[in-house]
Amino acid sequence: MSAAAFPFRHLLLALLIVSIWGANFVAVKIALRELPPLLLCALRFIAVVVPFIFFVPRPAVTLRQLLGYGLTMFALQFGFLFFGMKLGMPAGLTSLVLQFQVFVTLALAAVVLKERISPAQIAGALIACAGFAIVALHTDGEVTAAGLGCLLLAATSWGYANFSSKRLGRVNPLSLVVWGSLVVPLPMMLASLIFEGPGLIAHSLTHLHAATLWSVAYIVYGSTLVGYSLWSWLLSRHPASTVTPFALLVPVSGMLSSAIVLGEPLPVWKLQAGALVIAGLALNIFGPRLPRILPAARMPAKPSGL
Repeated sequence: MSAAAFPFRHLLLALLIVSIWGANFVAVKIALRELPPLLLCALRFIAVVVPFIFFVPRPAVTLRQLLGYGLTMFALQFGFLFFGMKLGMPAGLTSLVLQFQVFVTLALAAVVLKERISPAQIAGALIACAGFAIVALHTDGEVTAAGLGCLLLAATSWGYANFSSKRLGRVNPLSLVVWGSLVVPLPMMLASLIFEGPGLIAHSLTHLHAATLWSVAYIVYGSTLVGYSLWSWLLSRHPASTVTPFALLVPVSGMLSSAIVLGEPLPVWKLQAGALVIAGLALNIFGPRLPRILPAARMPAKPSGL
């Protein structure tokens, strides 16, 4: 399906998803105040799996495909993401760095699936990169090398998972999310026991406040179940090169949400960066249509018959 066939209701759905995901970074930052990252990742996906796995049928994919999806989309992405934020990355900036996944997905779609990436989409990506550069020039020491490295690994895992989802074809998106989440809890709990220790786990679970519980609920039901189900649904119906650029709006939502809820500063340079990201997204989505739209607009109207 071409970009021109992207319905308006699907556009609204994509905007809803990126708004949910943008606010998700605020919820993660709040939850990490009381929960260590590996434990938070395990709890997130335990809550996704139970009780839904007893009511949702297994998706029509092979076991290997299911394991690969769960590993890349959930275990690796969120393990590295939570570690990066725990290592000091602010919520708004995290939402921006994670969008490296867009370029991973587009590259894989072009090389492996032979999807055509138009010059307008390439230009849009470069414009968005200018927005990323503005943020990088104003970090003021907020970025740590370890935190940034973890986020880039999380973004790479997400990009590969987007590519893998496209190759699965049309599968039940809710089933894919629930059953893919089953891959995460056991290895993540074992990793938490080894690296974070039973003492920290016990202390964290017995000293939870309401804000942490609400944040975990949002992460589970808003970001994971709703967001990823709808995202998989869109990817199954449109080229990855059409859907994934919408994720460039996530940092806009993330920065606004973190400014409102967490009090992270929102100076003019952040607004400029957001404008560039939106412009890049618009060019990615609407740029391929211009060669067809402009000639039609220049054609004189046919005279009506008498």
